[in-house]
Amino acid sequence: MIPPLIVQEAISQGINLIAITDHNASYNASAVIQAAKGSGLTVLPGMELQTEEEIHSICLFDTLDQLDELQKIVDSKLPDMKNNIEYLGEQFVVDDEGEFIRREERLLITSAKLSIDKAFEIVTNLGGLFIPAHVNREAYGIISHLGFIPPDLKFDALEISRHLSIVECIDRFPQIKGYNIIQSGDVHYLLDFLGANYFDIEKPTILEIKKALHKIDKRSYVVKKRS
Repeated sequence: MIPPLIVQEAISQGINLIAITDHNASYNASAVIQAAKGSGLTVLPGMELQTEEEIHSICLFDTLDQLDELQKIVDSKLPDMKNNIEYLGEQFVVDDEGEFIRREERLLITSAKLSIDKAFEIVTNLGGLFIPAHVNREAYGIISHLGFIPPDLKFDALEISRHLSIVECIDRFPQIKGYNIIQSGDVHYLLDFLGANYFDIEKPTILEIKKALHKIDKRSYVVKKRS
């Protein structure tokens, strides 16, 4: 997707906080952050990390420097395989206007040689927020791949897909009861924006979001469908 169009679509839907979480990659986060400057939209840098268990997790940060550190680790843990454009499509890196910069030649749609335990540790130590993604899905969901939520990993939240409500998810997957749950659009196309998470926070930072998830210092959040 083109950075200015991402910003435009988010704003048109009344969304003022998004995150860029490409698969095992951070290369386009800075372009969207730059495109959003002066727009009123906050863009958090992030990554959708695929662990060696084939579990997807959302990794969110305050700064590009933090994300760059994660990228260095992920790069060292990805298999040395070239992307097959004919079968898997392009992996473009663009600037803030959507102009082509380069192709990422390395295959990104694969697993990094990082366990979910190690990935959680790395992201947390970098000051980030680590959220297992679409836990209700068979493909790349933590429950389908492990059969449970590891109790020793103190996740601040779990993410569910857009297709079920929180009540429906808890009914189907009782393992998630008691966890903070968010619901995202997993946006691959402009029409996928969801905007279901409402955070009552002082500023759009990882610390404030964590406080809201745990309802600390009068911060709070709620998940609801937008009209």
